[in-house]
Amino acid sequence: MVNTVLSSAHDEPPHAPLTPPGPLPSREILEQSGELLRALAAPVRIAIVLQLRESQRCVHELVDAVGVAQPLISQHLRVLKAAGVVSGERQGREVMYRLVDDHLSHIVVDAVAHTEEQR
Repeated sequence: MVNTVLSSAHDEPPHAPLTPPGPLPSREILEQSGELLRALAAPVRIAIVLQLRESQRCVHELVDAVGVAQPLISQHLRVLKAAGVVSGERQGREVMYRLVDDHLSHIVVDAVAHTEEQR
């Protein structure tokens, strides 16, 4: 079944560009885009984004799901928060983290899918 899904994905035509060709975005937009991609460019942060696309989570839920120590999860959440990828809202004694928008999860999901297809 998996091979069928993957082989049919290879038979599809290439995706059309999201925007028509034209002038490049400003240097500032390109730099900010690079910063965003750098914030996403760590396996633990990718795993966090994949978890948060399902639902909001607190730190201990991310620790259990990702399988790394709490201080490391907190450090990666700080990077993601500084980059505007996640936001946190205090609920009682815990902070619940969520993705700021779905575009970010699409970037990560597409990168993972591309990597799986290359294997």
